[in-house]
Amino acid sequence: MIRIRPYKASDADTILSWCQDEKVFYQWTAGILGDYPVTKKEFSFVESLMPFTAFDETGIVGFFTLRNPDEALNELRFGFVIIDPHKRGEGYGKVMLQLGLKFSFQIYGAKRVSLGVFENNLSAYYCYKAAGFSDAVLDTTEKYCVLGEEWKCREMVMEYPKE
Repeated sequence: MIRIRPYKASDADTILSWCQDEKVFYQWTAGILGDYPVTKKEFSFVESLMPFTAFDETGIVGFFTLRNPDEALNELRFGFVIIDPHKRGEGYGKVMLQLGLKFSFQIYGAKRVSLGVFENNLSAYYCYKAAGFSDAVLDTTEKYCVLGEEWKCREMVMEYPKE
């Protein structure tokens, strides 16, 4: 069974070991944490957010952060979502996100949760869809210059479930 807990600095080695590829690293961080490969010191930036570690009986299986995207307290935004590469494709990401959504809506009291995913990261996109996120229509598409290419970011949202 997957559960989440607050991130501990001692989790960093495991989480950072999951990014052995430069492209995957930038899909995960958009370069916000620094250049590949990121150091534990640079990764400590996540401690200024609401970082969570997902785990099961085998140990750490995933990681994500939540933050307020602006001054309003009614929205949270997922970031730095990653799953152990040996666990990908097995539903771990979906369950981890659902636990994060439960925290966002039921504990934190958010009315909306959002995230961004690069268009070239289809496995993450389909994971977010499976967790219940929908595509959001924006006036402009966020773009990043990564590895000499222009990467477009797709915005996704979930509103507080109405009963």
